[in-house]
Amino acid sequence: MIRNTTRNQKLGWVLFVLYLVALTYLMFFAESLGRGGGSQTEYAYNLELFKEIRRFYVYRRQLGWKAVTLNLAGNVVGFMPFGFILPIVSRRGKKWYNAFLLGFFLSLCIETTQLVFKVGSFDVDDLLLNTIGGILGFVCYRTVQKVRIRRKLRARENRETAHMDE
Repeated sequence: MIRNTTRNQKLGWVLFVLYLVALTYLMFFAESLGRGGGSQTEYAYNLELFKEIRRFYVYRRQLGWKAVTLNLAGNVVGFMPFGFILPIVSRRGKKWYNAFLLGFFLSLCIETTQLVFKVGSFDVDDLLLNTIGGILGFVCYRTVQKVRIRRKLRARENRETAHMDE
């Protein structure tokens, strides 16, 4: 497997592993985010879609923009690298529906682990936002690929035109 991988895939795997380590730290051990240290005594969960998103929007002035941005945008942005790197390291990740499903299942695993170990809370809104982040990362990957292909084609055309002019 390693012999048949490209340089970009190897770099992608290194970045993917580093991303997963950072994500694990942020989701379970970052004390600045209320993780680690003293664990919760009760299970915390939200099974009502848009409940926490609505709460963060309604109480945005009381909570402050930092808390709102950290929760809403942080859940989206936090999963964008997953959707971006996945197609680099896996052929199956090049299909949008696989990126969608794998992003959803990674988020589900994280949320379930938070519930079981009472670190953070299980929140269906986080599942939604994380999955959206994974898809947006995938869209960014596809956009970058299209730009790269166009540049290669233009460069090739310019070389051929220059060669013909000689």
